[in-house]
Amino acid sequence: MPAEDPRARQAIFDRLHESREEIRRILDPPPEEGDGQERSNSNGGFPRSRTMRTLLSSRGIGATGALAAGLLIARPTLALRLLRMVPVGAVSKMLFAKALTMLRSKRGA
Repeated sequence: MPAEDPRARQAIFDRLHESREEIRRILDPPPEEGDGQERSNSNGGFPRSRTMRTLLSSRGIGATGALAAGLLIARPTLALRLLRMVPVGAVSKMLFAKALTMLRSKRGA
């Protein structure tokens, strides 16, 4: 149902723009001032997406593990079928690298 009046149409576009900006303000986290890790990741480091950074953080890995354990307890056949789809080599390399990084950081502290 297009608006015939250009002023009404512009008012609709203005409201749409305001709502998009409000959603963007709510969903985008404020810039963190810390060790610069966030800044280096956003400039092309791995992982670039905020979702992957969250999943690979310590809290994200814990939540993913809890979800996997719950799925394994509730539906073991589905969990095992999904586990067969996971690239084991890539995941094991990632977990090994994460463990080494944690060990190095503990030794330095």
